[in-house]
Order: sequence, then structure tokens, then C-alpha cells
Amino acid sequence: MPPTFDAAKTLAALRSSARISLNLLLVLAMTTVSLWLLGRMWSIVWPLVIGLLLTTLTWPLAHFLRRNGWPPALAASTVTVLFLLVATGVVALIAVPVASQSGELTDGVVAGIHKVREWAAGPPLNIGDDEITQASDAAIARLQSSAGSMVATVVTAVNTVVNGLVTAVLALFLMFFFLKDGPRFLPWLTRQLPGRLATDVPIVVARGWNTLGVFVRSQALVGLLDAVFIGLGLWILGVPLVLPLAVLTFVSAFVPIVGALFAGLVAVLIALVSNGPADALIVLAIIVVVQQVEGNVLQPMIQSRGLGLHAAVVLLVVTLGGSLAGIVGSLLAVPVAALVAVVWNYLREQLSEPPQEPATDEQQTGAAATP
Repeated sequence: MPPTFDAAKTLAALRSSARISLNLLLVLAMTTVSLWLLGRMWSIVWPLVIGLLLTTLTWPLAHFLRRNGWPPALAASTVTVLFLLVATGVVALIAVPVASQSGELTDGVVAGIHKVREWAAGPPLNIGDDEITQASDAAIARLQSSAGSMVATVVTAVNTVVNGLVTAVLALFLMFFFLKDGPRFLPWLTRQLPGRLATDVPIVVARGWNTLGVFVRSQALVGLLDAVFIGLGLWILGVPLVLPLAVLTFVSAFVPIVGALFAGLVAVLIALVSNGPADALIVLAIIVVVQQVEGNVLQPMIQSRGLGLHAAVVLLVVTLGGSLAGIVGSLLAVPVAALVAVVWNYLREQLSEPPQEPATDEQQTGAAATP
């Protein structure tokens, strides 16, 4: 006789599934509302996030000064001014080479276009000059017809620059206050929360802060090493714009995996346009070797499992963040995932049962002798 379903077990399974589904729907609804509120307050949240990231990067120096007797306000002011000077110097180092070598790069781009045109005119494509001229005329006509949209794009770009400057100023002020008053935050938070939350929330916040610091400082060190070695290779080959490319490599390191691919692609393209395909292949080989050494040797040693995220998880969250919020999403994807992992690990610690120790022989003998 074939087995039949038990009505009571089936009903219990359906009720459990319905209860779990309802809980998941409530969690998703709460997450959606939270993300919507976050988007509405983004003009405040984005400077706050940048300020926190900059604080984790500069906190070791401020902490060192405070331990050596500096007042908190003086230590925070000194670190903020030093950071501003370094950032201004980096921007100047990028702008000067780009301005001085822009003519050379433009000539290289023009020469590269002529090479591509000659290659397209030969076999196997055999595209004639008339067809290329028609395509160029069509492209120019399209640009002229979209002049209005181009003006709108320029206006949008100006607004973006202004908003970026305002965000940078707010982030610097927030960084100063975080460096000055950061150690007071956890005691203040403990006094504001009731019951068990006064213990749980400060612990999670402290762990999240440590994890965020591990991410920022490790990525900064890895990016610096990548920028030095790749920039040295570009300098030896005589590729133009070495310093801007090295800085781009350093900045791109804060977007794991995807950032390295983007910076490497830019370096290879510039080498191809300016030095030719042979040097471009050498640049590609240098980037691949440096990235392999970084990914397999340097990054595991520096991070030392500080984030607790698998490489596949990093790749997925960076892709998801980029698809949801562009460059900002790619930048924040890994630290957000690491903070979610911190919260999840703490909840698992609190909800799990302590391991049962195996009974000794004397305990088993005593239990057996007990009537």
C-alpha cells in the first residue's frame, strides 16, 4: 500500500511555511521603507558616510596624538589640516601632469584613430573612405541635433560639481568632530538605550567600527602598493600620465575586484594609444602579475580575515551595488556587506545554544547508580 500524507503534519508544515513567509514579507517591507527613508535623507547620509570612512583612515594618527597628551580638539584639528594638505597635494599632482601632457595624449589619440582607419580600410573589412566619411557626417549631425541635451548635461555636471564640493566640506567637518568626540559616543549611546539594548547595540557598533577600519586601512595599503608597482612599470615603459594612472589605481582599490579591472583597462588603453600594441601587452602583463600577487599574497596577509567575506560574496555585492546605485553603490557595497555580517554573527552568537560538554565516566557512573 503506497504511503499517504498525514493531515496533521501537512497542516503544521503549511502553517509554518505561512508564518515564515509572513515574517519574511515584514522584514522585506521594513527593509524597503528603510531604504526609501535613506534615499530621502541621502544629502545628509552621504557626507556622514564619507566622514566615517575618512575618520577610520585618519583615526590611528589622531589616537596616537591623544595618547601622547594632545588635547582632543588640537589632535583632531592637526589631523584634519594634514589630511586636507595631502588631498590638495594629490589633486595638484594629478592636474599638472594631465595639463602638461594633454597635447601629447591628444596627438596619440589622433594617430591611433588614423591607424584604426587604415586597418579598417584593408582586408578583411575593406571599408572605404566614403563609408567612413558618411559615418562621421552622421555622427556630427547627431551631435548638432542634440545640442540642447548637451547643454542640459553641462548644467547637470555643474550641479554635480557644486554638490560634490558641499559634500566634501561637510565630510571634513564631520571627520573633525568624529576625531574629536568619537570616544564619547559609545558611553553616550549606552546611557540612551534601555535594558539589554544598552549592552548589545554598543557591542555591535564597536565591532562594526573595527571592521570598517580594517576595510579602509587594508584597502588603502593594498591600493598604495598596487599604485607604486604599476606606476613604476608604466614609468619604465615611458607611458604618459604615469602619476594620474597611479592615483587612479590607488583610488580604484576601494572598489574591490571591479576597481582594479577598471584602472587596469584605462592604463592599457593609454599605453596602446601612446606607445603601441607591444607596450600595451607589457602593461597588461604587469597589471595581471601585480593583481595576482596582491590578491593571493598581500591582501590575505594584510586583511587577515578581518572582513570575514568570501571573494565570491565580494564580487556579487559589488555587482549588486553597482547595478543599484552606480559608482556609489560599488564603493559602499563591501563595507555594508561586512557590517551586515557583523550584525548577523552577533545575532547568531546570542541565539545559539552553548555547546554541551560530554559527560565524564564518573558522572555517567553516578547517574547509573542513582535509582
